[in-house]
Amino acid sequence: MPRLLAALLTVTAAAVLAVGAAVGIVALLNATPEQPNTPLITYETAGRDR
Repeated sequence: MPRLLAALLTVTAAAVLAVGAAVGIVALLNATPEQPNTPLITYETAGRDR
């Protein structure tokens, strides 16, 4: 019985740590500032007839 209890506690602790790490990673990703959506290349439209 003590081995079963130790295994159950280990699995529970591992699950809690995994969920905590996932929540922390998502919080860090949401904390980064939004990057501006500016194009690196622009194409000129000079000389177009309308």
